[in-house]
Amino acid sequence: MERELGPGAITDLSHAPEEAQSAVSWSAVLAGAVAALALSFVLLALAAGFGLQMASPWPAARATPEGFTPVAGSILIAVQVVCAGLGGYLAGRLRTKWTHVHGHEVHFRDTAHGLLVWAVSTLAGLVIAALLVAPAAGQAGAIAAAAAASPDPSVLQLQAERARNLASQMSLFMGIGLLLSAFIASVAAAIGGLRRDDMHVHYWTERRSSGRATSAPH
Repeated sequence: MERELGPGAITDLSHAPEEAQSAVSWSAVLAGAVAALALSFVLLALAAGFGLQMASPWPAARATPEGFTPVAGSILIAVQVVCAGLGGYLAGRLRTKWTHVHGHEVHFRDTAHGLLVWAVSTLAGLVIAALLVAPAAGQAGAIAAAAAASPDPSVLQLQAERARNLASQMSLFMGIGLLLSAFIASVAAAIGGLRRDDMHVHYWTERRSSGRATSAPH
């Protein structure tokens, strides 16, 4: 069913109002990425405190795979998902309200903000891991390998095969965690943006009902 245009509707698209602000709210994206990084450090520290040998959630960290288990990989995925969800939701709630934008476009932009939060936090974590975590992990791994060195070639071959298998498992869990966290960050940002717009509508509805305002911005 088509709706009739009101007397104040814009029929000439050349006179339609243009947005005066960027479609990307980088302040909200950076805030979400920082929150996601901080929470990931806290959760990884807690996991290490409980005795779990956790790999870094970023690909640049050369963690030793000797103590890696599927349980540790599952916890790593959970850490990535929780941190991405927090960062995406914050970005959706903190971004500015877009005006004269269709609801579908708003949903797409919120989803894109969540994906940007995931991308920024992943890249920042990769840099931090490369600068801080990887050298320490590489040194510890070299010391452990030197201490456990065996002159038996068969033992060395078995150790090398086991290390390759564990490294493959770590890469698999890390890839699954990255893909899943990207999806969760996008969905969380869409939910946060929807909640932010709902609160905006509730605010102006309450003001109008109390007689303090007669109209709300779109």
